[in-house]
Amino acid sequence: MITIVVGTNRKGNESQKFAQLFLEMIERANEEAQILKMEDVPPSIINDVMYSSVRQDSKVAALQDKYITNANKFIFVVPEYNGSITGILKLFIDAISIRNYKENFNQKTSALVGVATGRAGNLRGMDHLCSILMHMGSCILPNTLPISNIKSLQDDEGNINDSDTIKIMNQLVESLIEA
Repeated sequence: MITIVVGTNRKGNESQKFAQLFLEMIERANEEAQILKMEDVPPSIINDVMYSSVRQDSKVAALQDKYITNANKFIFVVPEYNGSITGILKLFIDAISIRNYKENFNQKTSALVGVATGRAGNLRGMDHLCSILMHMGSCILPNTLPISNIKSLQDDEGNINDSDTIKIMNQLVESLIEA
């Protein structure tokens, strides 16, 4: 199972469009996939017991079990926020790290995709996320994918229609499946 993580909880985010396209590509390759949206992470994650494995929020534990523990590969689609990843993504990773630590990311392959309206494609954020996931034992695909100027890659309805971007996204999916 491949979990595609949308790294922001912002409503109407652009990352979701890329995640959906990745989902379709993976399913066309006859692989199982699912999307974890940070907007589904409950606000109750922010509490004084988030680091207690015995009292972990049941909604957070359910997300962890379904999308993280049961997956063997990941695609992280992460927008650039202040030169890094979003706080909600880091908070979610921190919150799940106290329960079933080794079953989360250890020896599981992750592909990193940065999306940005600017020109750097969240390179710094992918570096930060790479360090976090490697610390937790994930094997990171070497061909991270920075996607820049995302508005220029879409048609008037907001669909991603840039053939070069779609081609490189397909190559990333193929690499992940082969890993």
